[in-house]
Amino acid sequence: MFDLSRLGNWSELEFFHADLPGIETRLNDTFLPPPNLTFAALEQCQPADTKIVIIGQDPYHSPGKADGLAFSIPDSFGGRLDSLGNIFKEIETDLGQKRTRTGLHDWADQGVLLLNTALTVPPGKPKAHAHLGWAGLVRQVIARLNDRPRIFILWGGPAQAYAKHISDDHLVLKSAHPSPLSCHRGFFGSRPFSTANQWLIEQGQEPIHWADP
Repeated sequence: MFDLSRLGNWSELEFFHADLPGIETRLNDTFLPPPNLTFAALEQCQPADTKIVIIGQDPYHSPGKADGLAFSIPDSFGGRLDSLGNIFKEIETDLGQKRTRTGLHDWADQGVLLLNTALTVPPGKPKAHAHLGWAGLVRQVIARLNDRPRIFILWGGPAQAYAKHISDDHLVLKSAHPSPLSCHRGFFGSRPFSTANQWLIEQGQEPIHWADP
């Protein structure tokens, strides 16, 4: 079902050999994002290149909206932005810059791994794959990235549940999820983008350009 040839060094994770076959047998014929995009976040942001990990919840459950990178939406989608729209508002408040491009692949190119806690979802059924077995992958990704200090941005309860797996060497930023249902409970005003960039600068690394490329 899945083409793992583009995973690069992530293919070394035990999950892909030990756990993924079992998940494949439990997946329905239709899920989002489609199989060719399910691992897009890992494919585009290799371990050695990762500066920041943003962990969300599960993919968008509207057809055509999820592209394999957490919170990212194809530029051609044209529908409601929901969580991503609130992320754009926080970028403007935090940095005084505008973001309108909905595809977040330029973030991935700069070393931002956009990872959901579940990598698939049935159309119209949010959280339905939350306990399908994807948690093992998230834990192994975190463990793989424990080799040097990085930034982990955890948005929402499902993401924050992984904080216990992140060593003290990293900068961990937690807030409510940017969903319209929870954004006013601490996401707005959390200033994750400026905080992350300041930390990168202090580490002698290039900051992320969060606004439109």
